[in-house]
Amino acid sequence: MATAPKEAENAIGLEEIHTERQEPPKGQKTFTVEEAVETIGFGRFHIVLFLIMGSTGVAEAMEIMLIAVVSPLIRCEWQLQDWQVALVTTMVFFGYMVFSIVLGLLADRYGRWKILLLSFLWAAYFSLLTSFAPSYVWFVFLRAMVGGGVSGHAQGLIIKTEFLPTKYRGYMLPLSQVFWLAGSLLIIGLASVVNPTIGWRWLIRIASIPGILLILVFKFIPESARYNVSTGNVAAALATLRRIAKMNRAAMPEGVLRESAKERRGRFKDLIHPKYLRTTLQIWIIWLGIAFAYYGVILASAELLERDLVCGSAAPLVQDPSDDSEESRSPCHCHMFGPAAYQTMLISTVGEIALNPLNILSINFLGRRLSLCITMGCTALFFLLLNICTSSTGMTGFLFMLRALVSANFNTIYIYTAEVYPTTMRALGMGTSGSLCRVGAMVAPFISQVLMSASFIGALCLFSSVCVVCAISAFTLPIETKGRALQVCV
Repeated sequence: MATAPKEAENAIGLEEIHTERQEPPKGQKTFTVEEAVETIGFGRFHIVLFLIMGSTGVAEAMEIMLIAVVSPLIRCEWQLQDWQVALVTTMVFFGYMVFSIVLGLLADRYGRWKILLLSFLWAAYFSLLTSFAPSYVWFVFLRAMVGGGVSGHAQGLIIKTEFLPTKYRGYMLPLSQVFWLAGSLLIIGLASVVNPTIGWRWLIRIASIPGILLILVFKFIPESARYNVSTGNVAAALATLRRIAKMNRAAMPEGVLRESAKERRGRFKDLIHPKYLRTTLQIWIIWLGIAFAYYGVILASAELLERDLVCGSAAPLVQDPSDDSEESRSPCHCHMFGPAAYQTMLISTVGEIALNPLNILSINFLGRRLSLCITMGCTALFFLLLNICTSSTGMTGFLFMLRALVSANFNTIYIYTAEVYPTTMRALGMGTSGSLCRVGAMVAPFISQVLMSASFIGALCLFSSVCVVCAISAFTLPIETKGRALQVCV
């Protein structure tokens, strides 16, 4: 098993798991949750876990990507200006940012499973209400509430991380991107059929169905055994581990489950403790930059397709003099996506899984830090290449590669963040990181939908510069988590 470099350990001040320092009663064998998870190994339980918790990505992708395919329609219906369209996306991520911290705190105190269920109920409720929004203001408010609910979906990733054996985390967690891709493709495909026929309101209602269906199957997934033992609920943790062993047809370790030392959970000050301060600050920078680039690519793609921008020019195509329709004269750029635009969006979205096999190999062999540094650097390069005057096919190719790279960035930082923090603060670490991530996502619409209209090259250079900063931050992270067991206590 690979270990972190000595200097990295000194930098972050890693501690041994408290329970391993306790002397077992004389003549009695004991084991930790970590040892039980490794002994039981990978099996049927983990496949079910992967399918159910991974499917949370389908619901999340559909809700987040919804704005990209609905924005042209609400722009026309309510005659919105650029900044008003951008504000919709910004408020979605504002809700995500605020609730991400709150739900992360609650998850570390009351459990991952409960918060995950609550977040799905919340998101489904407000998503359905959005489809009845009578005005632009109501639409913005309700989508912000949806963003708040979606922020809790990250607990699904934490549950997967805490149940997976060490050697499988680097392979199984990136594969979850398949579900995000499925959700993105599904919402684009539905939009191409539903938007021109029965309208965007029905698209929102249909998009909420996967989230509602997932609520019904959550009962098959137990609370994290690592969380239970960290709160002193050893009996529940032991019952869960026995259930997993039975499903996997594997043997439990000999002895009794060892209870960890009682620790206060979910304290924000632990994130900025000297042991974690540098790591936390660099992780926040990376999360913010990755979200800025990811949603920048998505929204820039929509703008390119909606306004037919080519060769870096913000000028609209020359209108047919005979076309004197209201749409052609609209100051709000009322231009609907056609079949070709949806096709381009589908092709570029498929790019999110194009580098997945290579990303998995890179994460497991080069490590989390170097892998993230490389993909962030390549993202910066392709943002600049997007400015090259090229054909629509060339533009689609650049967007395809950008989606592949920004997706790989998210894969890696999700894994690293879930691994670097101990169980007592893992959900809070993910929650605060997700919150800072949404700051980048909140800014992205104004760059992709407002600044890009004024200065195409300026917007692209800004995206590229942020990616370079993130690449440097990733390379200098103080610890490599590849092959490292998950910590329990601070």
